[in-house]
Amino acid sequence: MQLENVVEPFGEVNVYKQKNAELNIVATILTVPDLEGVRMGLALDGSASMKKMYGVSGIVGGAFAQAASSLNFVEPVARTMVDFLSNFSSNGKVDLIYWACSPGGAAIEELGEFDSQNINNMVVKGPKKWGTGTKLLPPLQHFIDKFKNAPALGVKQPAAMSVFVTDGIIEDLPAVKQYCIQYAQEIAQAQKPFIKLFLIGIGDEVDEGQMNELDDMFENNPIKDSTGLNIDLWDHQLANDMNKLEQVFKELVSEDMIVLGSGRIFNQAGKLCRDYADGVPALLKFTLPAGSTAFTLEFTGGSITQDISEALSQP
Repeated sequence: MQLENVVEPFGEVNVYKQKNAELNIVATILTVPDLEGVRMGLALDGSASMKKMYGVSGIVGGAFAQAASSLNFVEPVARTMVDFLSNFSSNGKVDLIYWACSPGGAAIEELGEFDSQNINNMVVKGPKKWGTGTKLLPPLQHFIDKFKNAPALGVKQPAAMSVFVTDGIIEDLPAVKQYCIQYAQEIAQAQKPFIKLFLIGIGDEVDEGQMNELDDMFENNPIKDSTGLNIDLWDHQLANDMNKLEQVFKELVSEDMIVLGSGRIFNQAGKLCRDYADGVPALLKFTLPAGSTAFTLEFTGGSITQDISEALSQP
């Protein structure tokens, strides 16, 4: 499982229980990858359940309209995300859409491409037609089609990145997974470019189980790109647990991306579990012995300890 409470500078920590009670750890160190030629997309949930997030009270006038009005939380999020993502975009812009719009929640509304300047002039107040459902497949297909002509360079060099913001339950999850498997096979055959997909969950109604299901969908049935690397399309984060915007890149790292000169991994009992004498990579893979409840990365000048006990109570 992916830990919710991660200590910086770790970006993501996954704990996998083994039959012999050992624990396989896959963790990333938060860093900004060297992205070149990447296109960026941002999709904002336009379902009716999001109205309050956009500051829509439902009262259109009268004596109570002002009192009932609420803050628009989505607009500053959208502006911040566009400002951030545009820094890594090949054309300096982010393709912005509403999704889960109209009856059934299967429509999208295209808003255009925005950079860090003109997004501040954009009023982000929700779609023209609020959705009555939450269908993820249409915006997914939109971005894949939008960026289809980018070079198919594989996992190490994504052609694009698309971020989806949602507050609800994804109603077409089986169809999304089936589509992603087909798409991953096309990436493996170098027919389509690799696009990294990132879900951000906001509010109390988000089904994180679904987000984990997408995140881990290739874990037991890996599909590899032409260079032999596992294709991992999805990543996710709950907004409340997102401390830095750089966390959208937390899976776009590799074992050959060295971030520290050297380091060692110990468990809470002081047992040496991995020695990175030739450099600590941004992607860490190591095994903790049975009974471990935490690990520490020691390096010249400091150390970082990550508790993993939240994963131990899960089946």
